[in-house]
Amino acid sequence: MPKTSARLLSLLSLLQARRDWPGALLAERLEISQRTVRRDVDRLRELGYPIQAIKGPDGGYRLDAGADLPPLLFDDDQAVALAVALQIATTSGAGIEEAAARALTTVRQVMPARLRHRIDLLQVTAIAPPQQADSAVLMTLSAAVHACEVLRFDYDGQQRRKVQPHHLVTRAGRWYLVAWDLDRDDWRIFRADKIEPRTPTGPRFTPRDLEDVTAFVASRFQGSEAGWPCYGEVILDRPAAEVTRFAGDGVLEELADGRCRLTLGSWSWTALAATLGRFDADLEVIGPAELREAFATLASRYAQAASG
Repeated sequence: MPKTSARLLSLLSLLQARRDWPGALLAERLEISQRTVRRDVDRLRELGYPIQAIKGPDGGYRLDAGADLPPLLFDDDQAVALAVALQIATTSGAGIEEAAARALTTVRQVMPARLRHRIDLLQVTAIAPPQQADSAVLMTLSAAVHACEVLRFDYDGQQRRKVQPHHLVTRAGRWYLVAWDLDRDDWRIFRADKIEPRTPTGPRFTPRDLEDVTAFVASRFQGSEAGWPCYGEVILDRPAAEVTRFAGDGVLEELADGRCRLTLGSWSWTALAATLGRFDADLEVIGPAELREAFATLASRYAQAASG
């Protein structure tokens, strides 16, 4: 049986890897008895980890989010992924660049030498976006969008606006708020870096129907997207802040649960499918059917190449 300290780390790593764990499965994975699992869970609770017991035929445990942040445990791949994500965040244009750089320094300091060497091999050169949006402003806008609350703000240092916020989107490294302007009785797009929110937010509202936010945003800009013969829309299992620097002239919309909606153009459907695949994330094709067919074509080609 491994020593108690090593066993606790292994148990914590398993609890962080999935939401619910049956007690018998934990005991099997750790090669210990269920009684020892219960004792180890109690030790982790004493250290501040909020572990709940799950009732039911199998019983089990769940690691919940707590009021305080206890020490986190990452395996090697997770630690490297975190460091890489922080490097990318320093180029996001979301106003978190300095905080991301400080967090990266903190993470790097506690890494063993073998992992520091791996992340030091990756050097990301930050190219500043046209104008950075303050992260606190982005959080305020996002919260108002999700809560469906009327937002008041000063725009471009002079104009007082009162809007119903509907979508927070990013395009070509710049963040925008798509909102219904209550004074002008029409849809408007506002650059996030020019918004100075005023508190408190207003009353809740019933969201209006904007059939295609991507088309609406694209129609407000002149650029190369008008010349693409193929356009597709997908939902990526990555935050918009991680995608925006690499989305080119695509239109991004932030969604809940760390996902984003991306509309992108290309010269052919297979080229578009291949371009979307480079984000290294699970995705859901919204449309059109030609894009789904292109993914199927590429899947067949890649499977043949892998087997050959």
